[in-house]
Amino acid sequence: MGIFEIVLLSVGLAMDAFAVSVCKGLSLKRAGLKEMLTVGLYFGIFQAGMPIIGYLLGVSFQKYIVSFDHWIAFILLAAIGANMIKESFSKDEEDNSAASLAVGTMLILAVATSIDALAVGVTFAFLSVNVIPAVITIGVITCAISMLGVKVGAVFGARFKSAAERAGGIILILIGLKILLEHLGVLVL
Repeated sequence: MGIFEIVLLSVGLAMDAFAVSVCKGLSLKRAGLKEMLTVGLYFGIFQAGMPIIGYLLGVSFQKYIVSFDHWIAFILLAAIGANMIKESFSKDEEDNSAASLAVGTMLILAVATSIDALAVGVTFAFLSVNVIPAVITIGVITCAISMLGVKVGAVFGARFKSAAERAGGIILILIGLKILLEHLGVLVL
């Protein structure tokens, strides 16, 4: 997996955090640098940490599933992407716990938005991925996109939330498809 795919993956993973950040921005009375940085750091750190946990789990089982690992990567990424697309059409509003940036609230939101990254970390164990630069990229991009989300929410409102989730889901599905096609020898890049 090259840097281009890692950046695309990072953007795709960050879309849930972006959507929640937009909601946070909507609910905050003030969306200054402190609030933006608080949300960005929570989401960025968790989004970077979860793939490491997933990677360690994946490495533990790698020798047992190496012959069909590309299918696992495809299925996980496609499922995550499909779920994001499905959620983008949902009319249910996510609980943004009002304007709270309290530790407990932010931890729950950070874990909830980074579960997808755990599954992606499992796929890293089966691919040619330099994990440390990948998770740093995921964390930095998520932090930046989340900070932007808070500002967007404060300025423009919730109209971008669904589109962001949909775009993230499509990106993850396309990356999963690329991995599958490369391993099947159909696509050579």
